[in-house]
Amino acid sequence: MGGKYRITGNKHPRMRGPRRRGRLVVVVVASVAVLGVGGWGTLQLIDVFTGGGRKASAAGNGTDCAPRTKASASPAAKALPEPRTITVNVFNATTRGGLAKKTADELKKRGFKIGDVGNATKQYDKKVKGTGVLLGPAAALDTSLPVLGTQLPDAERRTEAARKGAAVDLVIGDGFKELAKKTDADRALTKLARPEPAPTSKKGC
Repeated sequence: MGGKYRITGNKHPRMRGPRRRGRLVVVVVASVAVLGVGGWGTLQLIDVFTGGGRKASAAGNGTDCAPRTKASASPAAKALPEPRTITVNVFNATTRGGLAKKTADELKKRGFKIGDVGNATKQYDKKVKGTGVLLGPAAALDTSLPVLGTQLPDAERRTEAARKGAAVDLVIGDGFKELAKKTDADRALTKLARPEPAPTSKKGC
């Protein structure tokens, strides 16, 4: 070779600069292509497992990730006793006269069976500071007492393990003014027997 390059000895100059740059460009392009394909495949898998199809259907329906309210399954109605099957003893633990009879008469009008009516025993006489106490056997905790409780919502509920019979007691306390309004008591009784399902919010996306 003549001109600019002069060969001396038995070694030849390496002129591979352009080839190396070309190979580097090819490697970079191939890497970008592989990453692009891998990323697209990953997005497709994510779309499959996250329900990407729902987005298309939502767009077709004119909604975009709008929250949806779905009511949970209605709970089964509770098998509660009717007022006419519940015997209520009404006792007055206050110093005000006539409360036991007046309250018993009102409960009778509302369908309850009335048992004993009079003053409270020494255990409760002048010792009930709240509106009242509802007493019954252990079996009445989820049956008769909740039904009677709709008539006096603020009353305390107690059970006595050694108590015999199915009758329940309403012991009137110092905070007592009157029974719940009949319309309110009826509404509470209906809600107790058939509780409303609680709505659950669910997003469309």
